[in-house]
Amino acid sequence: MTVGDRTAGAAGTGRKPPRTGLLVGGLVLLAAVAVLSIGVGAHHVPPAEVVRALFDNRGTDEHVIVREVRAPRALLAVAVGAALAVAGALIQTLARNPLAEPGILGVTAGAGFAVTVGSALGLAGAQAGQLLCAVVGSVVAALLVMSVGRRSPLRLVLTGVALTAVLNGVALGLRLMLPDVFDAYRFWSVGTLAGREQAPLAWPLIAIGVSLLGALLLSRSLDALALGENVARTLGARVTRVRAVTLVLITVLSGAATAVAGPILFVGLIVPHLVRRLAAGSVPWLLLYSMVLGPVLLLVADIGSRVLLPTGEVPVAIVTAFLGGPMLIWAVRRYGAGSL
Repeated sequence: MTVGDRTAGAAGTGRKPPRTGLLVGGLVLLAAVAVLSIGVGAHHVPPAEVVRALFDNRGTDEHVIVREVRAPRALLAVAVGAALAVAGALIQTLARNPLAEPGILGVTAGAGFAVTVGSALGLAGAQAGQLLCAVVGSVVAALLVMSVGRRSPLRLVLTGVALTAVLNGVALGLRLMLPDVFDAYRFWSVGTLAGREQAPLAWPLIAIGVSLLGALLLSRSLDALALGENVARTLGARVTRVRAVTLVLITVLSGAATAVAGPILFVGLIVPHLVRRLAAGSVPWLLLYSMVLGPVLLLVADIGSRVLLPTGEVPVAIVTAFLGGPMLIWAVRRYGAGSL
């Protein structure tokens, strides 16, 4: 976002939005959607019973379903949604590109390619190995895309799309040649929350939590960087260090989320666009709103994935793709090629 955009936004509103009130309202909405998500499924559980199961477990079948299956799944959706949304907000701020998103810029493809190679080498059998491979692949892909396309936002997007195509093609070739790798990869490759709640989630959740905290601590420096490198240096920001740390946070967030839920695209594109006007040019508030609305979006998509088909669940990545495709078209029309 440029200085002119900030000035125009401030002039258009005439006053600052009630940011704290909006954040509290978002948290209330998140709690309500989480309770609704826990209750929706093959066996419907009323919201009041969901709350009772969470705070007063009586060991009934409904309480066991809530506490052992659906509550962990909702927690996973909250963590993954926050990670992808904040990663998208960070990469849009760093690249100063409204179309930047971990999936579009090849970060997700890098994680998937690394998991495929790790499976072929026997390094990604356990979840810790998958997480490490996904993070390493995300870092390498992000470094490559940023190094090639850093001079132009449009070149950045095109580089990410090209790298995604190459990595996906090579990974597919490896899976076709190695049936064992295909068997190990096919469950992970579909972006979904179904069945993932039973996997050990301690390390991915810790990685996501630490990275979210790091993003908030770095947000003031990113606020200065959003005004341009020269202005940021004048304000005392260490531009090179801020860029490096931000890139690490992006890759850890997107890599950890992809490792536990598979590739889920467009969350990092949709959410920052929805909350940017509410943040009024403030990167700290943009990140806070993204942390709240990202989980809301993924929980709503997860609810949709359970009720769209009467015969079974749709992978949540398909639902987010249906939402994200029109959002990408709108963003291109909204910002235009000239701003890219």
